[in-house]
Amino acid sequence: MDMEKIARLTRELLIEIGENPDREGLLKTPERVAESWSFLTSGYRSDMKTVINGAVFESEANNMILCRDIEMYSLCEHHMLPFFGSCTIGYIAKKKVIGVSKLARIVDHYSRRLQIQERLTAQIARAVMDSVDAEGVGVIIDARHMCMTMRGVGKQHSSMTTSSVLGSFHSNSATRTEFLNLAAK
Repeated sequence: MDMEKIARLTRELLIEIGENPDREGLLKTPERVAESWSFLTSGYRSDMKTVINGAVFESEANNMILCRDIEMYSLCEHHMLPFFGSCTIGYIAKKKVIGVSKLARIVDHYSRRLQIQERLTAQIARAVMDSVDAEGVGVIIDARHMCMTMRGVGKQHSSMTTSSVLGSFHSNSATRTEFLNLAAK
């Protein structure tokens, strides 16, 4: 990322919207915005191998593993406004499990990009499935979208829930029901 270019473009944007980028409160804003964008879009510059960092372990576990309420923040690709909420990931291991913190890192990896929630949910599910060769995976994201609350229709209390189910979570209704029941607690 060219941080100087982003700062320069931010300065131009401030001028275009009628602000004075030379006033005291805005003097360092272009640089701060560039740093913010670097962080908020870091998912474009990371790779899954580094994210997981070898934290996949042999295990005899063949039960459902669930991590609930993983905080998630992203940017809507249509308006570049935030959406945020929580992510629940469940999977059934065959022979391998993943370190629990890596589930949160997978969420961050895909959410730190311009996104739509539907795709984000599917990407997380696929990454978990591929990482541990799981029997099945389920992912649920519940999020509030600032493009719905700050602008447009202005629906302050709206949220959107998406789910992605793969493998046995998709093909076996009892497995899917177990996941949904555990996720709801």
